[in-house]
Amino acid sequence: MIEENAKMAGDNMLGRLYENVTGTVPESMVLLPGAGSGRRYYRLRGSETMIGVVGTDAAENKAFIRLSRHFRDKGLPVPEVKGVSDDGMNYIQDDLGSTSLFAFIASGRTQGVWSDDVRAVLKRTIRVLPAIQWRGAEGLDFDAVCFPVGAMDRRALMWDLNYFKYCFLKPSGLEHSEPLLERDFMELCDRVLEHDTPTFMYRDFQSRNVMLGADGSPWFIDFQGGRRGPYHYDVVSFLWQAQARYPDELREELIDEYIKAAQPYVSINGDVFRKELKLFVLLRTLQVLGAYGLRGLVQRKAHFLQSIPAAMDNLRRLLDDAPEGMDYLMETLRRLTRLPRWNADKGAGTDMTVRVNSFGYRKSGIPEDTTPNGGGFVFDCRALSNPGRYPQYLALTGRDQAVIDFLESDGEVGRYLDHAYALVDMAVERYIERGFSQLMVSFGCTGGQHRSVYAAEHMARHINDKYGVRVVLCHREQGISTIYNARR
Repeated sequence: MIEENAKMAGDNMLGRLYENVTGTVPESMVLLPGAGSGRRYYRLRGSETMIGVVGTDAAENKAFIRLSRHFRDKGLPVPEVKGVSDDGMNYIQDDLGSTSLFAFIASGRTQGVWSDDVRAVLKRTIRVLPAIQWRGAEGLDFDAVCFPVGAMDRRALMWDLNYFKYCFLKPSGLEHSEPLLERDFMELCDRVLEHDTPTFMYRDFQSRNVMLGADGSPWFIDFQGGRRGPYHYDVVSFLWQAQARYPDELREELIDEYIKAAQPYVSINGDVFRKELKLFVLLRTLQVLGAYGLRGLVQRKAHFLQSIPAAMDNLRRLLDDAPEGMDYLMETLRRLTRLPRWNADKGAGTDMTVRVNSFGYRKSGIPEDTTPNGGGFVFDCRALSNPGRYPQYLALTGRDQAVIDFLESDGEVGRYLDHAYALVDMAVERYIERGFSQLMVSFGCTGGQHRSVYAAEHMARHINDKYGVRVVLCHREQGISTIYNARR
């Protein structure tokens, strides 16, 4: 109850801030899809449209607000903060629209189609990065403004590396030597810090944190974790974002664009720079896996669990051309990529098809299995909290973000799916070994609209991501089918 009252107080404060800025009350305030943090974002509409933020940490909010104002003074494209509550927990800012760069590049991420328009926007985006790094650092008191630390020093690097060790490596169940791993972590820190520069390091410079204006111009958000640090790091954060899946030739083009855009600030030798980037690809990949481990393996958030296979693919490619030295760390990472649970290529090239269904028990009952061998799984989702009991969700399905947020809010659905994954994974692995061609997995709830749809969507992606086999997803009550092709 205390937590709910705090949420209501924050929501009411946004309305008051909006009224203070515009002189009118907002006509509507809509909660936007959540991200990795606990912050809540709202779109407030009325005489103006603004974004309201209810934070979880006043110091983190303060860092964003001060950085935003500093960057705007430097002419950088970031949102303007319009109003802040007295306690610093709530603020309102410019509405930059609903199109993120991540959404804009969907055809490339999902289909491998990187059109000229998409390439042009990516180049336009990375050309702004040097200005953020160098101009953004001018006159900035890093220690006074940045959160939680002013610079990427040894202590901050070890936080990230231990984040990987405790939230990803250990939960993966891989045996390792603590002293040898610590030794190589220290070597990695030393080598990264050799490239330290007095520039602003955005730290999470990636396509989800870039919003596109109507003319395709990029605007930048979520830089509150920034600090002083090497400019290499942001290049890697952007170009090696796991779920962006940039092809190597496009990544090379974008590195060239960055080098040209950085010329007013620094002279970069392309060959040397590319060699140096390998260290930062390793560092960033470990940091990302640590974050995915915390949010996915520990907190059971499905979005982060689904992101792990792409990050592991990045790690495999890195290990094919790894930085020199740190032999124990590299061997540990190679063993990690060979674990069955992270072996994204397992099953690729087989002729197996997994059919995943959602259905309503009140409709036509359990789907009939028409495959030759029969069998499979039927999971009952009716023990999960039911969005269908609330009017605002009646016209939505488990594919809609509002329903996804509802189901994920208490962590219950993550634990449910974790058990389902374990059972289905065992069957898929045995079926592949034995040459079986068909498996059916069905999820049912009362109406086949919310809980079963959510679970079926996540199971289909999980199987395709982890095993590379063909998956046919069918939402029977909606008449929707999707095919996830086998990865050859």
